[in-house]
Amino acid sequence: MIQSILLIGLGRFGRYTAKKLNELNQEVMAIDKNEERVNKVLNYVTNAQIGDSTNLDFMESLGVSNFDVCIVAIGDDFLSSLETTALLKELGAKKVISRATGKSQEKFLLRNGADEVVFPERQLAIWTAIHCSSMNISNYIELSDGYSIFEIKTPKSWYGKTLFSLNVRRALGINILGIKKNGVLDMQVTADTVLGEDTILLALGREEDLKRLMKLE
Repeated sequence: MIQSILLIGLGRFGRYTAKKLNELNQEVMAIDKNEERVNKVLNYVTNAQIGDSTNLDFMESLGVSNFDVCIVAIGDDFLSSLETTALLKELGAKKVISRATGKSQEKFLLRNGADEVVFPERQLAIWTAIHCSSMNISNYIELSDGYSIFEIKTPKSWYGKTLFSLNVRRALGINILGIKKNGVLDMQVTADTVLGEDTILLALGREEDLKRLMKLE
């Protein structure tokens, strides 16, 4: 589904967001008051403008209420981020996602119009720490309520065994959603699926249960 997205703030996080949205074939209007930053994303967005997102007249000219999602990716000026978030809601934004670096910022953003708050630095730090703690992990997605999804190498003790014989759900409390072989993801796993040295597991569970999987040899 193609959505129209207003992306405000084109620092490093904003640029990466613009590139990924482009890969996902989304329609993006990018905004920043720095001309150099705007020029860097021209190849990845539908449209771009140089302007101050705290300026009422400028923001009104964008037709904020016409966008499906507004992303406030400003990272170097929290006051501007807060003012922009509030202004977006005042102008009728349907959904506002704002960037924060800590809980105190999250609290103010939510109180002033943000529907969701993201923590890119914290999320990157968590992923880096997890990856360093086990080189067997190739990917990680944090979900809600303490659940996560890991891509992790199959333990050697599981080679040649089926998912049924391992009874992973009962033994570890996790679910195997799929496996990767030679970079190809297979989500059609069954009880008869045999694991081997060339398989990577896509595992879902609570973090404490996944830690037990990480310790297996």
